[in-house]
Amino acid sequence: MESELKNELSEIKKLTLLGAKQTLTMSDCALLTGLSKSTLYKMVGEKKIPHYKSQGGKLLYFSKSEVEAWQLHHKVKTHSEIESEATTYVVTGKRGKGQRNV
Repeated sequence: MESELKNELSEIKKLTLLGAKQTLTMSDCALLTGLSKSTLYKMVGEKKIPHYKSQGGKLLYFSKSEVEAWQLHHKVKTHSEIESEATTYVVTGKRGKGQRNV
Protein backbone atom coordinates (compact mmCIF):
# COMPACT_ATOMS: atom_id res chain seq x y z
CA MET A 1 0.00 0.00 0.00
CA GLU A 2 2.78 2.42 0.91
CA SER A 3 4.68 1.74 -2.33
CA GLU A 4 1.48 2.27 -4.35
CA LEU A 5 0.99 5.62 -2.65
CA LYS A 6 4.59 6.61 -3.39
CA ASN A 7 4.14 5.62 -7.05
CA GLU A 8 0.96 7.67 -7.32
CA LEU A 9 2.61 10.69 -5.69
CA SER A 10 5.54 10.33 -8.09
CA GLU A 11 3.16 10.28 -11.06
CA ILE A 12 1.31 13.35 -9.75
CA LYS A 13 4.63 15.14 -9.35
CA LYS A 14 5.64 14.31 -12.96
CA LEU A 15 2.33 15.57 -14.33
CA THR A 16 2.48 18.74 -12.23
CA LEU A 17 6.00 19.52 -13.43
CA LEU A 18 4.95 18.77 -17.01
CA GLY A 19 2.18 21.35 -16.73
CA ALA A 20 4.69 24.04 -15.79
CA LYS A 21 7.26 23.26 -18.52
CA GLN A 22 7.39 25.01 -21.88
CA THR A 23 10.33 23.03 -23.29
CA LEU A 24 9.93 19.27 -23.21
CA THR A 25 12.39 16.40 -23.29
CA MET A 26 11.66 13.19 -25.19
CA SER A 27 10.25 11.61 -22.00
CA ASP A 28 8.08 14.66 -21.33
CA CYS A 29 6.76 14.63 -24.89
CA ALA A 30 5.95 10.93 -24.65
CA LEU A 31 4.03 11.57 -21.44
CA LEU A 32 2.17 14.54 -22.94
CA THR A 33 1.20 12.82 -26.21
CA GLY A 34 0.76 9.28 -24.96
CA LEU A 35 3.07 8.08 -27.74
CA SER A 36 6.01 5.80 -27.08
CA LYS A 37 9.54 7.16 -27.33
CA SER A 38 10.25 4.87 -30.28
CA THR A 39 7.22 6.26 -32.13
CA LEU A 40 8.39 9.81 -31.38
CA TYR A 41 11.93 9.03 -32.59
CA LYS A 42 10.47 7.66 -35.82
CA MET A 43 8.29 10.75 -36.28
CA VAL A 44 11.28 13.02 -35.60
CA GLY A 45 13.31 11.15 -38.22
CA GLU A 46 10.47 11.56 -40.72
CA LYS A 47 10.04 15.22 -39.71
CA LYS A 48 6.38 14.61 -38.83
CA ILE A 49 6.46 16.33 -35.44
CA PRO A 50 7.93 19.77 -34.66
CA HIS A 51 11.14 19.44 -32.67
CA TYR A 52 14.50 21.01 -31.87
CA LYS A 53 17.97 19.52 -31.54
CA SER A 54 20.67 20.55 -29.12
CA GLN A 55 23.73 22.27 -30.54
CA GLY A 56 25.59 18.97 -30.72
CA GLY A 57 22.54 17.31 -32.23
CA LYS A 58 22.35 14.54 -29.64
CA LEU A 59 19.42 15.77 -27.55
CA LEU A 60 15.88 16.41 -28.74
CA TYR A 61 13.54 19.04 -27.37
CA PHE A 62 9.96 19.93 -28.09
CA SER A 63 7.97 23.12 -27.61
CA LYS A 64 4.93 22.25 -25.53
CA SER A 65 2.69 24.72 -27.39
CA GLU A 66 3.87 23.42 -30.80
CA VAL A 67 3.24 19.80 -29.80
CA GLU A 68 -0.23 20.67 -28.50
CA ALA A 69 -1.02 22.54 -31.74
CA TRP A 70 0.35 19.60 -33.75
CA GLN A 71 -1.92 17.20 -31.84
CA LEU A 72 -4.95 19.26 -32.86
CA HIS A 73 -3.83 19.72 -36.47
CA HIS A 74 -6.16 17.23 -38.19
CA LYS A 75 -9.65 18.10 -37.00
CA VAL A 76 -12.47 15.74 -37.84
CA LYS A 77 -15.59 17.70 -38.71
CA THR A 78 -18.91 17.01 -37.03
CA HIS A 79 -21.98 15.99 -39.02
CA SER A 80 -23.49 19.43 -38.48
CA GLU A 81 -20.35 21.15 -39.84
CA ILE A 82 -20.41 18.93 -42.92
CA GLU A 83 -24.14 19.52 -43.46
CA SER A 84 -23.65 23.27 -43.10
CA GLU A 85 -20.86 23.26 -45.69
CA ALA A 86 -22.96 21.12 -48.04
CA THR A 87 -25.89 23.52 -47.71
CA THR A 88 -23.62 26.50 -48.38
CA TYR A 89 -22.21 24.77 -51.46
CA VAL A 90 -25.65 23.86 -52.83
CA VAL A 91 -26.99 27.41 -52.31
CA THR A 92 -23.95 29.40 -53.46
CA GLY A 93 -22.00 26.94 -55.56
CA LYS A 94 -18.90 27.90 -53.58
CA ARG A 95 -16.92 26.06 -50.98
CA GLY A 96 -16.42 27.58 -47.55
CA LYS A 97 -13.13 28.97 -46.25
CA GLY A 98 -10.36 26.45 -45.67
CA GLN A 99 -11.82 23.83 -47.97
CA ARG A 100 -9.84 22.54 -50.86
CA ASN A 101 -10.99 21.10 -54.15
CA VAL A 102 -10.42 17.39 -54.41
